[in-house]
Amino acid sequence: MPGFSEIKKAFLVSLWFIFLTFPLMVIRINPYENLVSYRWANLFLVGGATFFLSLLSDFYQLKKKETALNNIARPRPKFHLHSRFKRPLAALGGLLIILFPFFFSSYQVNIMTTALIYVVLGLGLNIVVGLAGLLDLGYVAFYAVGAYSYALLNYHFGLGFWTVLPVGAGLGALFGILLGFPVLRLRGDYLAIVTLGFGEIIRLILENWNEFSFGPGGIADIPRPSFFGLQMSLTVSTIYVYFLMIAFTFFTVFVVNRLQNSRIGRAWVALREDEIACQAMGIDKTRTKLTAFALGATWAGMMGVMFAAKTTFINPASFTFLESAIILSIVVLGGMGSIAGVIIAALILILLPEYFRAFADYRMLLFGATMVLMMIFRPQGIFPGHRQIYRFSPERGVEK
Repeated sequence: MPGFSEIKKAFLVSLWFIFLTFPLMVIRINPYENLVSYRWANLFLVGGATFFLSLLSDFYQLKKKETALNNIARPRPKFHLHSRFKRPLAALGGLLIILFPFFFSSYQVNIMTTALIYVVLGLGLNIVVGLAGLLDLGYVAFYAVGAYSYALLNYHFGLGFWTVLPVGAGLGALFGILLGFPVLRLRGDYLAIVTLGFGEIIRLILENWNEFSFGPGGIADIPRPSFFGLQMSLTVSTIYVYFLMIAFTFFTVFVVNRLQNSRIGRAWVALREDEIACQAMGIDKTRTKLTAFALGATWAGMMGVMFAAKTTFINPASFTFLESAIILSIVVLGGMGSIAGVIIAALILILLPEYFRAFADYRMLLFGATMVLMMIFRPQGIFPGHRQIYRFSPERGVEK
């Protein structure tokens, strides 16, 4: 049971939250009638909810410590899905994916396509942040490079989606290397500040260099992806883009999974855990960091091309720091280094705001509260990345 100190702490926390949310939750201004009203019920609601959640958090942390002490000698067995259930579940999931666009409206299909774009972006950033441990706050810059590469090459030279897709991926990788070289010696907060500045530089260039990027007005009438030159209606094109994103998602999951278990993937994890020990083991730190930046930026470049083709219009306002923050939140919420966690987190963070538009005024407040609760109750993420343990057996050699 919580004692006096926990109750006092919860009371202070509730007062602090009341102070922070007072202008948003309590004060209501009507500009048409020049009236200011006070919603005092919301004040007590915020204070009571925060007080209760703070006590619940303290109780949870206490129980967690007791459980950890009791289970030191007898760890809990891990849950493994029986092999006979894997194929039916995979078949059911595949059937739902295929039938989804035929039973839901184009609006729902568009939302799901956007969520899949963020899944791929999250998996790309997961290489840089989750595996290599390099905090990149300017990831949206590579996203913008891919989008503008398609828009500008199509506008000036008439190049199509499939022609520009590898070009966007290559330009993303090139910009990833250009960003990686100056920050090879930086870590932690300094790396975050430099990458944040890089993302803002790209956005400001796109916004102010009118002769090159058409400025804030953006570029419109970008062609959608084609299928052997066939003319498609808007509904059919929406379904086609959805299936393209399904294919991109499966391809990305396959590649990232193979990279995790490869030699370069183990080098990224070693770099994340201890950079000095990584160098002492003979791993080339320069090449390892540049590879992480380049591969992460490659997926962002491809998704930039896909985003431009899906929306048929882009401008610099689509590539603000908030986009980088959302993608980073997907990686942190899902679990750094976890593929399944990133997929679940992307679907949660992108789909839920669309389906809960009734709370649109409090969207960022709910988003922040969700992240705080995750950091308290599950700081490692929804599906934390597991460590692989290698054992040497004289009879069988090295085993996972």
